[in-house]
Amino acid sequence: MTKILISYGTTERQTARITEYIADVMRSQGHAAHVLDLKGSKDLALESYDAVIVGGSIHMGRHEEHVADFVRNNRVSLERLPSAFFSVSLAAHGDMENARAYVKNFEQETGWRPTQVGYFGGALLYRQYGLLKRLMMKKIVRDKPGNLSLDTSRNHEYTEWDDVQRFAEDFLRRLVSEDTVKIKS
Repeated sequence: MTKILISYGTTERQTARITEYIADVMRSQGHAAHVLDLKGSKDLALESYDAVIVGGSIHMGRHEEHVADFVRNNRVSLERLPSAFFSVSLAAHGDMENARAYVKNFEQETGWRPTQVGYFGGALLYRQYGLLKRLMMKKIVRDKPGNLSLDTSRNHEYTEWDDVQRFAEDFLRRLVSEDTVKIKS
């Protein structure tokens, strides 16, 4: 049984939902998936895992600093182990050029070049925002490309769950083929 760490940083919990979904896909295929919120987590020994996935959401144009810190502190292990990164943003729903730029900035900031990258749309949780944040988010959305809703009377989810499933399954396929290569060597 392959032991996989799926670590993440989130502000509004959408990245946590995506992480849990990835873990469920892994578990359904017989793997042990451990989910870890990186905010407030202490140093973690990656040596006890066979593979690692890191996820982070975009806020104010950047991934969370604790996600970047985790990657910088564990870059050698992430480069040695099968690993992947996923980014959650509103840009991933209709503005892929920007979504890719966020990941490229993250790679430059951390020095890590993941083998596999997933780009997933986030959510506009208007009903959970306070008045000020709701108005600010509406203004930001108005100025962005893509088909994002200005209707603040409800929440809007832009995550394409089929894409999340494909990302997890592609990662597992890569793991199996890497294991096969190691066995033959």
